[in-house]
Amino acid sequence: MSMFSTGILVLTSPLHTLPLRIAPVLSLAAQLVERTLYVHFHPGLNLGSGNQPRPVFIPPVVDLSTVISRLYSNAANVCGHLDVRVLLTNIHAQSAASNGNQAIPNCPFPTPQSLSHSPEVVLTDFPLQDPGQSHQVKQCLQRYTGRCYVCSPSLHSELLYPQIMKLQEKEEGLKEPEEKAKPLETYSDVVVGGTFDRLHGAHRTLLNISCLLADRRFLIGVCDQAMLKKKVLKELIQPYSLRVQKLEEFLLDVKPSLNVEIVPLDDPFGASIVDPLLQCIVVSEETRKGGEAVNKRRAENGLPALILHEIQLLKDAHHTEIEEEKISSSSLRSRLLGTLLTPPKDTSHLPPLPYVIGLTGGSGSGKSSIARQLEALGAVRIDCDKLGHEVYQPGTAAYHRVLEEFGSDLLNEDKTINRRALGKKVFGNQERLKALTDIVWPEIALLVKSIISQAREEGTAQYEPRFIDPNTAELFFAGKQVCVVDAAVLLEASWTDMVHEVWVTVIPEEEAVTRITERDGVSKEEALRRLQSQWSNSKQVEHANVVLSTLWQPEVTRKQVRHSPCHQCGVYRSALHESI
Repeated sequence: MSMFSTGILVLTSPLHTLPLRIAPVLSLAAQLVERTLYVHFHPGLNLGSGNQPRPVFIPPVVDLSTVISRLYSNAANVCGHLDVRVLLTNIHAQSAASNGNQAIPNCPFPTPQSLSHSPEVVLTDFPLQDPGQSHQVKQCLQRYTGRCYVCSPSLHSELLYPQIMKLQEKEEGLKEPEEKAKPLETYSDVVVGGTFDRLHGAHRTLLNISCLLADRRFLIGVCDQAMLKKKVLKELIQPYSLRVQKLEEFLLDVKPSLNVEIVPLDDPFGASIVDPLLQCIVVSEETRKGGEAVNKRRAENGLPALILHEIQLLKDAHHTEIEEEKISSSSLRSRLLGTLLTPPKDTSHLPPLPYVIGLTGGSGSGKSSIARQLEALGAVRIDCDKLGHEVYQPGTAAYHRVLEEFGSDLLNEDKTINRRALGKKVFGNQERLKALTDIVWPEIALLVKSIISQAREEGTAQYEPRFIDPNTAELFFAGKQVCVVDAAVLLEASWTDMVHEVWVTVIPEEEAVTRITERDGVSKEEALRRLQSQWSNSKQVEHANVVLSTLWQPEVTRKQVRHSPCHQCGVYRSALHESI
């Protein structure tokens, strides 16, 4: 089967049968679509009658809300790589047909709707009984879809009926609902709030249900800096502007007729406690208390209470021991640890071997423990802290220049430089500190380059491919073909031109303070001063190709470290092949 970047799935099954069908249908769709899958509901659509069906308004009912939640939950489990979006343009009460804005009576698509990604294939669960009608049904499906949405000129169509027919035995036990579908109460203005980092299934459920409930306006509060301080791995949260952009694109696809307002959220309440037009707030069982707090504040402000519409949390079938059971952004961020976040910059000025990793991080971040783990895997560790001590040794170039710049009163009785006295001379004086680093950092860099060159010479002579230990399934570096530059000042000293990649270790500031006080026996104030004199985690992550964290148990960190070299294998071997 051919693979398509973007597809649209037209679901024609009655709503009460869809819970059984959704997972297998999505699995089949994932075999044809690799990036974006739009979902269009039209229960009862008959593509095999010989007459060309037209799109109509589908009334919002409680069952549809349930099916949407199930769809996103199943999508997270069976096709998590797909960007799934449920389209709601045709979901509206029948009275909408008489709206003066509608050019065609009872037609939700006066003109085809443009989508962010143009569909290249349309799929359907329509239960074709006569295989001889396959071509006719495909053409009918293409025309129907083209009337609803702007599609690729070469739109393909695929019928999923051969596989879907296998489900009919399971569905035979399903009875037609005895009562008419319960209408879903809708509201003029609906509000939600959240971080909306890397839109996932739970976000999409919240947004889709909110769009289903909102007739006129949808107000979204998006957490800004003040609301992110306590978030897990906050350094990996997408910028506010990007999160808003992703929201706008998603919602424009889902329900373009809706008036969407997105505002920054600097406190837990935002506009929800002062906007008199709001009627409903969508919450989960986890955030219901927050919704109740909103209503308490609205009452204090003389405003009517909001209807609390509660949706279920989506379970994460793939969560690990350090992740939440529900689908969450924090879990997704933790899965980014040890992966390639941004491609390496151009390093054509560097020899391809050895492959040099620059490892950095704030004080107490566990950077050196990660460096030792990489060393245990066979990498050459270059400890820049130790090299920093070497450059101060008597007789070195830096030794003489430091005495010239800062005076011979720094000398101990054995003619070595008193580092503590030197520190006092530069403490709190940026100009004097820069004078010192301008002397010391270039000398450390020369030593680093010397060790890398030595590793290159020794490694080339005894090169062997990487191998995997069958007993531990750990990947090892062989032949000194990988060097790790363990340097707290890698970024500040602009040493990135010596490395192929930058890896950054991060932990929360409060954890770093605890570690520093326990390790060095200093006060919390002193530990905090040290941290604040360094680059922030966020600033370092901006320059990172890979991010790691030692926040959890050692085994979790080991998994990150073992995972990190794996993605290097292609880059590393490619570099090797180019050098042969």
